Amino acid sequence: MFDGYLLSVLVWLPIIGGIAVLFAPEKRVVRPLALVVSVLTFIFSLPLWTGFSPVGSAMQFVELAPWIETYKINYHLAVDGISMPLILLNTFTTVLIVIAGWEVIQKKPGHYMAAFLIMEGIINGVFAAQDAMLFYVFFEAMLIPMFIVIGIWGGDNRIYATIKFFLYTFFGSVFMLVSLLYMYWQGGSFAIADLHTLKLEMTPQILIFLSFLIAFGVKVPMWPVHTWLPDAHVQAPTGGSVVLAAIMLKIGGYGFLRFSLPMVPDAAQELAWLVIFMSLVAVVYIGFIALVQSDMKKLVAYSSIAHMGFVTLGFFVIYPIVAQQGVDDVNSALAIQGGMVQMVSHGFISGAMFLSIGVLYDRMHTREIEAYGGVVNRMPIFGAFFILFAMANTGLPGTSGFVGEFMVILASFKANFWIAFLAATTLIVGAAYTLWLVKRVILGDIANDNVAALKDLNRREFFMMAVLAIAVIILGLWPNPLTHIMSDSISHLIEQATTSKLLTP
Repeated sequence: MFDGYLLSVLVWLPIIGGIAVLFAPEKRVVRPLALVVSVLTFIFSLPLWTGFSPVGSAMQFVELAPWIETYKINYHLAVDGISMPLILLNTFTTVLIVIAGWEVIQKKPGHYMAAFLIMEGIINGVFAAQDAMLFYVFFEAMLIPMFIVIGIWGGDNRIYATIKFFLYTFFGSVFMLVSLLYMYWQGGSFAIADLHTLKLEMTPQILIFLSFLIAFGVKVPMWPVHTWLPDAHVQAPTGGSVVLAAIMLKIGGYGFLRFSLPMVPDAAQELAWLVIFMSLVAVVYIGFIALVQSDMKKLVAYSSIAHMGFVTLGFFVIYPIVAQQGVDDVNSALAIQGGMVQMVSHGFISGAMFLSIGVLYDRMHTREIEAYGGVVNRMPIFGAFFILFAMANTGLPGTSGFVGEFMVILASFKANFWIAFLAATTLIVGAAYTLWLVKRVILGDIANDNVAALKDLNRREFFMMAVLAIAVIILGLWPNPLTHIMSDSISHLIEQATTSKLLTP
């Protein structure tokens, strides 16, 4: 079904479905309609996995049609082993977001569901776009529904958070646009594959790399352009926090793999130390900031920044590895695979953590840690899930949180002992702030009458938690299908990232 147009279906089905939900004449049908659209999109995304050939690095499920022919801009979609798992993560997460808001969102539920469905289609477009301008259009368009979600359904300080979120991310992407235009005038094409082969002098490469670092670094977000994320998380509704952490942060990491490393490899090698430094600051310093948070959402938000630091570390530590061990060393592939596994794993774990906090907030209408205590006495099933996700957040072996971090740390030893040592401190700091959260919120005696009145998970909430728990455990125990399907694409990426594109003036 939809042979040759599968990616277009994944882009436009949720967008059109979202518009249908938005203008549905009967309010009672908006939730079922949104659920049907999200489930159908997820089902249609499964052939990407079943029909994907892990052999070779060629793009698959290719769609190509002229769009703005004057400037050779095409509607060009395709996926490889790097982008395909992220599309599946997006379609999977959106179903849970719709279910999470089923009973909770009473204010304009049709608008709420429509915003997330439209965002799903746009983000699928970001991961599938093979034309730089098409990528940029999707990259910018996804800001609009997220801006609306936080601005309408957010907390008391939502206007400040939405404007800060929009300005940070929009500001960064302007630099990317300028670089893409420059590369177009140099090479005469916006096709990402053509930009991968474009030769440039060192100075333009460095400027382009820095522009990409700003654009994608804000999205990750990397230190020191991370401050918008805790504000956005605290003010966003539960669904907004889930899509921010589980999906939108991954676009920054994906951008580094699709643009920075293969397009300007000489500059990436020259400035890899800068990204490694920024990543280690995120892993260590931001972890300590998480320790002092009093708001559960802020704690998990800072935790996300620290964990995404592992992603960027894994992507750029390949350069010191290659410098010491050679291009064919397996540790460079291990580092990028670790970063990719960490992205997918963080999508599951951070989504689960924010959904868990949302469950508590729906009952007590506060996220302050001091308002809780002894929750497990009244909500034993919820407590078990929360502790599982918290353990995964610390990187407990047997959960998905362990796999990516272990791969990156292991590869980092081949680059530099101190890089690996600093990265490994997250195993201590991460355990400290996560276990402290568990101790204060879940364990102990019942803290007050509000906690004493809590009721355990209903069927809807149990379903969400169970699905995410299964995903976290399966990826933790059996990551091979994921690493296998991305292996050849990563090998090809490393070849691009280590082959000079330097044009001698």
